[in-house]
Amino acid sequence: MNTALVIMAAGLGSRYEGGIKQITPVGPSGEIIIDYSVHDALKAGFNRIVFVIRKDIEQDFMEAIGHRMETVAAKQGAEICYAYQSLDAIDLPVPEGRTKPWGTGQAVLAAAEYLDMPYMVINADDYYGVDAFRTVHDFLLANHEDQAVAGFILKNTLSANGGVTRGIIEVNDQGFVTDIAETKDIRKDGDHATAAGGKTLSLDAHVSMNMWGFQPAYTRLLQEGFDAFLHSMENPLTDEFLLPIFTNKLIHEDKVKVKVLESHDRWFGITYKEDLPQVLRDFAALYQQGIYEPDLYSDLKKQ
Repeated sequence: MNTALVIMAAGLGSRYEGGIKQITPVGPSGEIIIDYSVHDALKAGFNRIVFVIRKDIEQDFMEAIGHRMETVAAKQGAEICYAYQSLDAIDLPVPEGRTKPWGTGQAVLAAAEYLDMPYMVINADDYYGVDAFRTVHDFLLANHEDQAVAGFILKNTLSANGGVTRGIIEVNDQGFVTDIAETKDIRKDGDHATAAGGKTLSLDAHVSMNMWGFQPAYTRLLQEGFDAFLHSMENPLTDEFLLPIFTNKLIHEDKVKVKVLESHDRWFGITYKEDLPQVLRDFAALYQQGIYEPDLYSDLKKQ
């Protein structure tokens, strides 16, 4: 069965103090986080990779990432596709003063023409881990009705340098999501975590890091939801159509079931510039453990 990976990279170019985080070298030969996502996806068996970008960064993206990824994918018999998220890709007039596209839900819809197969969605600037890719891919092969979310363990996703926002997942006895609550300013506090408003969280709570597994039928629901969103915005200048919030709405309306696929991989990301030294150490450890070869793509089977 064919499977696709959607990498949401339309935010490429967003900065943290010290550089552009999505193209910050983190590997021993200058690899960036996207390199590991593509490697892990190809190794898991995904054979179509769709980059969602903006037209204004297309040339820079191709030079920094695209051409290289095309060469890697071709050796695996996989294809690289490009989709473009834009502010004006809607049937309504763009509100005067609006500057940002419409959120992660719209980013996935931008790739809709390539999503005639089960697909996974991830952020461009997050490292998810080899097992997480394999687990979601295998679920998509075995299950043709339900959706999925990789459920990371909260303690594996925190930053030592400041608060983070995570989607806290509530799970029922059958392993399906009952609620996803966006929770801000989460910080480790001894044997637990605290969040905005003084809320206490278990370090073993499941959290969403925007790693989703969807069936093709989900895209139709997403389009319907986006159309409704555009006609019901409270603040047309800033409101966003976000994948976790919309999917949570569908769960509460009993329109989809989302399986939690537990992952004990450590998430890496550069939320703060101070995170970079630890991320470099984390990637070095992965090489020392034999997770990756010195020549990153050399362990993939050639087609």
